[in-house]
Amino acid sequence: MALLKINFNDPLMKALKAVNSIAGKSLTEEDLKRQRAGMEMAGRLAAPTSDVSVEAFTVGDVHCEWIKPDFAHNPQYVILYAHGGGYTCGGLAYARILAAKFAVATGFSVVSFEYRLAPEHKYPAALDDGFHIWNYLMDRGYGARQVLFAGDSAGGNLVLCLTMKLIKEKQLKPRCLILLSPWTDMTASSDSYETYKEKDPILTKEYVLGVRDAYIGTEAAPENEIYSPLNGDFNGFPPTVIMVGRNEILLDDSVRLQKKINKAGGKAVIDIEKDGWHVYQQMPLPVAGRAMKRLAEYVSAIVYT
Repeated sequence: MALLKINFNDPLMKALKAVNSIAGKSLTEEDLKRQRAGMEMAGRLAAPTSDVSVEAFTVGDVHCEWIKPDFAHNPQYVILYAHGGGYTCGGLAYARILAAKFAVATGFSVVSFEYRLAPEHKYPAALDDGFHIWNYLMDRGYGARQVLFAGDSAGGNLVLCLTMKLIKEKQLKPRCLILLSPWTDMTASSDSYETYKEKDPILTKEYVLGVRDAYIGTEAAPENEIYSPLNGDFNGFPPTVIMVGRNEILLDDSVRLQKKINKAGGKAVIDIEKDGWHVYQQMPLPVAGRAMKRLAEYVSAIVYT
């Protein structure tokens, strides 16, 4: 089925495509420069400028932002949000696109953070930064059940890994997870890589393999659960909301994740948008607005019941 309502010449779509497409399995300095510039452009083009307030702060060396809705704000809960970008690019400007949308949709405060990027900083730098911000929220007086984790693409991988780390270390865990097109399996071996390679307007398998190698190194075993949380233990996992597009190569990463969480006795719901693509919620389109409304309903059902 053809994707609907996408203008591939739209500046935001072109910026996102520039971020997530590389010609080979390596990231050159030129690749990184182009991708990181594309991320910044995407943030400038799409980040909402109204209905939220933004406050910058730092935790140690990690730059962060509080994003708070101007209306219907429930300060009792906070979303800790990790942005996407293949672990190789992205920052607060790019994160602000979805951080603001999460804040407006849920009424909760959102904390985004600028984790260290590969290849300059390989695994577990980003995970360590996320753990640092989680501890900051705990020290600030939030209870674990007042904190929701959210992440898109590589950010989804990060918060899945962070949740598994907390469970393995027998620490308190977040209230729930919100995942948009999460990257759950770094082997890049699922059927959807082939099934949707001609339909996916954003991702390529070559890009996925390139950023994977930049993040974990070429000598690492990508099937290891510390990189591919799909292969981990989901016993005791928090309730999870997964949203994914039908037309993306990471579709199976979401479908298989939902099945594994539920098989382990957890509660995971999946929302597959038939006209969607990788993290389509970023775009200023009706399909994205409808998705955020559905997300708000899912989250309310978890938090308030």
